[in-house]
Amino acid sequence: MTTFNWTIAQLERNPENGGVITVHWRADATDGEYTAGSYGTAGFTPDPEAPNFIPFEQLTEVDVIGWLHASEDFDKEQIETSLQGQIDTLKNPPVVAGVPW
Repeated sequence: MTTFNWTIAQLERNPENGGVITVHWRADATDGEYTAGSYGTAGFTPDPEAPNFIPFEQLTEVDVIGWLHASEDFDKEQIETSLQGQIDTLKNPPVVAGVPW
């Protein structure tokens, strides 16, 4: 069974208000000895006046992963499907190379 692990590699923020504008994320899939990974970025437009704004110093990785997965411009399911496809190909390669001797 494949497990997926999402992590945040880096955040870019506005120095004036601490609002995160870019999230650098990583998704890794593991199924036994097989692994696949993906890396990307997502942009945000923070509103420091919004009631749910979290100051940079108080952010947790769980908070940011939640934003990422909830973003309308982000397709978590598509990324995990792609990673699963990579794992499946590793487990059952469509072409193998070698010689019989």
